[in-house]
Amino acid sequence: MSVLPPSLVDMDIVSQDGLELNRTHQGDNRDLLKLLPAESVALSVWSPPYFVGKSYEQGLTVGEWSALIHAVIAEHARVLKPGGFLAINIADILAFSDDSIPRFQADVVSTKRSPVTREQVLAAKAAHPDMNRHQLAALLGCSEQTVQRRLDHNNVRGGKYKPQTRVKTVGGMLEEFALESGLPMYDRRVWVKDPAWANSRWHSLSYRAVDEFEYVYVFWKPGITRVDRGRLTRTEWSEWGSRGVWEFPSVRSNDSHEAMFPAELPRRVIRLLTDPGDLVLDPFMGSGTTGVVAAELGRPFIGFELMPDYARLANERCQAALRGKDESDRSVRPTERPQSA
Repeated sequence: MSVLPPSLVDMDIVSQDGLELNRTHQGDNRDLLKLLPAESVALSVWSPPYFVGKSYEQGLTVGEWSALIHAVIAEHARVLKPGGFLAINIADILAFSDDSIPRFQADVVSTKRSPVTREQVLAAKAAHPDMNRHQLAALLGCSEQTVQRRLDHNNVRGGKYKPQTRVKTVGGMLEEFALESGLPMYDRRVWVKDPAWANSRWHSLSYRAVDEFEYVYVFWKPGITRVDRGRLTRTEWSEWGSRGVWEFPSVRSNDSHEAMFPAELPRRVIRLLTDPGDLVLDPFMGSGTTGVVAAELGRPFIGFELMPDYARLANERCQAALRGKDESDRSVRPTERPQSA
C-alpha cells in the first residue's frame, strides 16, 4: 500500500483497488473484502450481529450466521498486515432455537399469587377423593384455576410449542475460526457495561444472569508488531491500556441503529493498536462509529455495510467527522501541531 498523505481530506481520493478510503461501501462484506489489497489493513475492529433477534438478522439460521463470521475472519488472513490485529467485540452468549434438546421448565414460585402448593392440592385430593375442583378450592381457600394449574402443571413456564433456546459460548468458535486461518489469539478484554433493566426487580423468570459485560477478542497476524507505549499517557496505560477489564457505559439510545456500540470501545482499540496513518477496517460498519472514531484519531478507514440505510447513515456521520477533523487541523499553527492525534 502506498504511503498516505497526512491530510484526511486528501485521503478521500486515495483508493484501495477501487475501494475509496474514508467511505462505507454498501454490499456483502464477504465480496468486498476480496477487493482489498493483501496486507493493507493495520487493524480491523468490528462488532458483528450477535444472533439475538435484531431485524437485520431475520432469515439467518445459526448455521448461516456461523458461516458468515467464519468467512469474514478467514479473509482477514490475507488483508491484514503482518503484525496487525483483528479485534472482535461480541457478547459471549449465543442463543438460538434447537428442538433437539428439552425445553427448560420453570416453576416460578416467586410470582405466584396464591401460596397453595401442588403438594397441598394433592394431599387435599387424596383426603377428599369425591371433591371436585370447586370444592377443593373452597377447602384450600384458593381459586378453581389455582387447583387446576397445580394439578396439571400448566403454571410451569417452558413454552408449549416453541423449541427450546440453546445457549452456546461464542469465544471458542471465534478462536477456532481464527486459528484455522492462521490468526492466533493475542489478547482478550472484558467490557463491563451498564446492566439491562437495572431498576427492575424481575430481570428474568429463570436463574440466568443479566448480561452486563461483553468481550473484545484480539487476534494477531504473525509478523513484527510495533509496540509503542507513547501512544498512551502514563495514566491511560495504568487505567486501561494494561488492564483486562474496561468499564464504560453502553449506548443508552439506539435511535438510528438497533445495536450501536459506544465510541469509547473502538477508540481504545484504535489508540492502543495503531499509529496515525494506519488503515482501519470495519466490515460490519453499521451506523459508522468505527469510522467516526478513526477519522477523529487521524486514521484512514474503510467500512462495509450490507444495509443501504445504515451505509448512508455511516457515510453521513463519517464525512461530518472528517470535515471536523480537517477544520481542527487547519486551525493549529505549524509550530503547535501535536505529535499525534
